[in-house]
Amino acid sequence: MEFLMTYILPVLIFGVIGCAAGALLVGASKLFFVETDETVSQLNEALPGGNCGACGFSGCEGYAKAVAEGKAKTNLCKPGGSETAKKLAEIMGTEVLDAERQVAFVRCNGCEGATEDRYIFTGTKSCVATERFYNGKGTCRSGCDGLGDCVNVCEHNAISVINGVAVVNPSECRGCGKCAAVCPNNLIDMIPASQRYGVRCSNIDSGKLTRAVCKNGCIGCKICEKKCPEDAIKVENNHALIDGTKCSACGKCAEACPQKCIAMLPRCTDK
Repeated sequence: MEFLMTYILPVLIFGVIGCAAGALLVGASKLFFVETDETVSQLNEALPGGNCGACGFSGCEGYAKAVAEGKAKTNLCKPGGSETAKKLAEIMGTEVLDAERQVAFVRCNGCEGATEDRYIFTGTKSCVATERFYNGKGTCRSGCDGLGDCVNVCEHNAISVINGVAVVNPSECRGCGKCAAVCPNNLIDMIPASQRYGVRCSNIDSGKLTRAVCKNGCIGCKICEKKCPEDAIKVENNHALIDGTKCSACGKCAEACPQKCIAMLPRCTDK
């Protein structure tokens, strides 16, 4: 009797409790079962999974659900580009829409030696923080502060500060646009990954004023505009702008630029 009470009864009690708990879990799983939409699952698996929100939705799953419900187009995933757009279209059985991968590009080359600081900023290491003091620490009010707000938000280590200026590695960039959103001077653009040349300057002051604050700044001289055989570059508001859809990547604008602020961009396969 003592053996029964000491050993057998506790085992039976735990066994009954275990069976009851199992039955409750099975019942709860059936009661609260949510049917999974197979189309949403397939779409979600086809997406990069970065949950960057560049598509305009909360994440990949939210975008997949919107596509499945016909509330979003299949070419909105910027990091995935045309390859992902094609996969989504195939799953939905719809026409493949054009979509090119986007990468970040920093419109500044005010590196150390080209421009100077007006004061030494000893506060929080943040571009936003230094911009609150007299529009930044640099002599060029339109330049990169180089304190790394963009670096801090990039989840793919695609951007770094080199010689005082943010530089993007397009091979690692996923086109989420978080760096562009956080830059207080709006120096970062999202451009097609196929674009071969970019103007590394955002200053729209006159040539005289630009020269006074940065050796690498665009002075709006229009030499690049005159040299371009494709009419792909225009100078507006003392600043050169390149139309990537017209540019043939001949490089004549970069060769002619006296300030050398037009640069060839590395391809996404470059490291």
